[in-house]
Amino acid sequence: MSTDNTQQLSSRRHFLAQNAMGIGSLALTWLLQREGLLANPVKPDLEATKHSLLPKHPHHQPRAKAMVSFFMQGGPSQVDLCDPKPLLDKWAGKDFPEKIKYDNAAQASSKVMPSPWPFKKHGQSGMDFSSLLPGFSEIADELCLIRSMHTGVNNHGQSIHALNSGRTIAGRPALGSWLTYGLGSENQNLPAYMVLRDPSSLPVLGTFNWSAGWLPSLYQGTMIRAKEPRILNLASPSHLRGKPQENYLNFLGELNLQKAVPGELDLEARIASFELAARMQTAAAEVMDVSGESEATQKLYGLDVDETKEFGTRCLIARRLIERGVRFVQVFTRNQYWDHHGNIKNSLPASCKKIDRPIAALVKDLKSRGLLDSTVVHWGGEMGRLPVIQNEKSPGRDHNTYGFSMWLAGGGFKGGHIQGATDEWGHRAVEGTVNHYDYHATLLHLFGLDHTRLTYKRASQEQTLTDGQPGKVVKEIIS
Repeated sequence: MSTDNTQQLSSRRHFLAQNAMGIGSLALTWLLQREGLLANPVKPDLEATKHSLLPKHPHHQPRAKAMVSFFMQGGPSQVDLCDPKPLLDKWAGKDFPEKIKYDNAAQASSKVMPSPWPFKKHGQSGMDFSSLLPGFSEIADELCLIRSMHTGVNNHGQSIHALNSGRTIAGRPALGSWLTYGLGSENQNLPAYMVLRDPSSLPVLGTFNWSAGWLPSLYQGTMIRAKEPRILNLASPSHLRGKPQENYLNFLGELNLQKAVPGELDLEARIASFELAARMQTAAAEVMDVSGESEATQKLYGLDVDETKEFGTRCLIARRLIERGVRFVQVFTRNQYWDHHGNIKNSLPASCKKIDRPIAALVKDLKSRGLLDSTVVHWGGEMGRLPVIQNEKSPGRDHNTYGFSMWLAGGGFKGGHIQGATDEWGHRAVEGTVNHYDYHATLLHLFGLDHTRLTYKRASQEQTLTDGQPGKVVKEIIS
């Protein structure tokens, strides 16, 4: 290739890469072929495959079709919410007799801290919840409460990666991306994976929480803003609306029929994203508008109360998305909202009041509409808290990833069931331990997917969500 041609090619590549519509690789391929600069290209190691959000066949008959995940970023305190430990009352203020791994050693204390809030048993199952969670108490018999979660990494980032993308390392596809990659969507007018963020801030790790990693970008989460407009730039520019937009997309599709630039395996996903964006212009506006919901429904979700209105609106939108065939909806609380190193007596009640009633409402609403049996609802964070005081001047609790709680409802999970146990301190999982990879293996199983067979070839290696870890399906929590 001549120097002049090389410079021209470089200039075109730069221009196309900056194009607002993102058509660089498509148009570049067309130009190269037209000019005879891409004759007989060497095929890459990995062959491009057709990526779409069309429904796909699972490995076996599924129990679940969709999921709503409430991710309580920061780490809710299991010993104050759903894992009562009477021994803490007996040892109040005394030195904890065992070794503890602290995240913040400077503020560490060995003094045992009992829960300030009373516990009661609820439902036919007799599931324990503290007085901070009256809403959860009402749905106790729908919940599969896992008290023996374990990741074993005592910081937020790594534990979030473990629960949200399968391993403690960064850069991997999120759970929602794996599910949409494996199963597609039942609604071709909306993204298969949607994220409802908190208005205050993004969670720790920001947008990496819903990244597709090295999966095609079509499978990454679409973030929904907490205020209007909930999706930016949804409407087309006036000069592209209607027939011009249709013609433009058709043109992109024709270009895509040309051979892709070697190594660019994401082109189909890009085209599919453009087409989806066009279809979303009507569908997304409709699904985000909750004003047409009945007064009773809005009240059920707490839209009549200032403390719950914002989070309740997101929960109601989540139900509307599930109704319309969205595969995976993730609802986040803000950065470190549950990270109560200090002032836990005031902070934890405020956190609970925001989410308790709306989440319980979602479970009740899904059940009344006949959707709970096929929809998994998840609640939990990346860790729990220690049974001892941190920051004696303003008492709180430090991190605990060795034994914490989360719950699941619907989608084939056993309602009114308690899985596993922590020791008498609430410190470590000692019975029926569920690691993050066991949770993922079980979840995929209920969606009809074998976690060892849902693979994506990357760098000549077959990658999975559990990625060689000894994940097992926890049969005890399946109904």
